[in-house]
Amino acid sequence: MIGMKRRRLRAAEIAPLGDAGLLVRFGTELSDEANQAASNFARRLGRDPIAGVLEVVPSLVSVLVRYDPARLSFQGLAGELSLRMRGDKASDPSHMHAIPVRFDGEDLVEVATALKLSVGEFVAAHNEQPLRVLTTGFAPGFVYCGLHADNLVLPRRSSVRQRVVAGSVLFAAGQTAIAATDLPTGWHVIGHTEFRNFDPSANPPTVLRAGDLVQFRALA
Repeated sequence: MIGMKRRRLRAAEIAPLGDAGLLVRFGTELSDEANQAASNFARRLGRDPIAGVLEVVPSLVSVLVRYDPARLSFQGLAGELSLRMRGDKASDPSHMHAIPVRFDGEDLVEVATALKLSVGEFVAAHNEQPLRVLTTGFAPGFVYCGLHADNLVLPRRSSVRQRVVAGSVLFAAGQTAIAATDLPTGWHVIGHTEFRNFDPSANPPTVLRAGDLVQFRALA
C-alpha cells in the first residue's frame, strides 16, 4: 500500500485454535503484504467454500476458520487449506466506497501539528488516495483502513477517551478507523461521518469487508 515498505511475505502458518477452529497466520506484525494475503485468502474461501467450515473471519494478518469437528478433522482441514494456498490466488474485485467526512475532530489541529502540516495539508494528504479496509472488529462495525504513507504515521493518544460517538473518524498508527457505535478509544478523533458500517437488521450487518477500498472525501 502507499508509503509502506515492501516486505517479503513469510510462509503461512496453520495452528489449532480450540477443538473446532484453526488460525492461518500470514505474519506476526502488520504489513501490507500480510494483510492482503489474509484478505485475499478469506475471499477465496468465501468464493469456494469447504464443506464443514462454519465461518471464515479475516483479521489484520490472519484468518480464523471455524469448522464442524464431526465433519472435519484439524489435520484434514489444514491439508486442504495448504493446497488452496498453493492454488489459484485470484481474488474478488475490490469494491470502492466513497465516504464523506467532516474534518472537525477535537484532535485534528494537534494531529496536523504533530505531523508538521497545516490542517488543510493534512486533510489533503489523508484523502489523497484510497485506503484498503484492513479488517473489521473490536466493536460492531468498527473498521480499520490503511495503510497511510510513512509521513502520516502517528502513535495513539497517551490517554483513553471514555466515549466517542458513532461516526467518529479516528486516526493512529498509520491507519484511519471509523466507529459504528459509541465506544472508548485512544485513537485521535479527526472528524465525523454519517456513514455507519453496522446495521444489526441487515444480512450481512456490515457494509465494508476486508479488501474493499475506501475513498475519504472532505465535506465543505
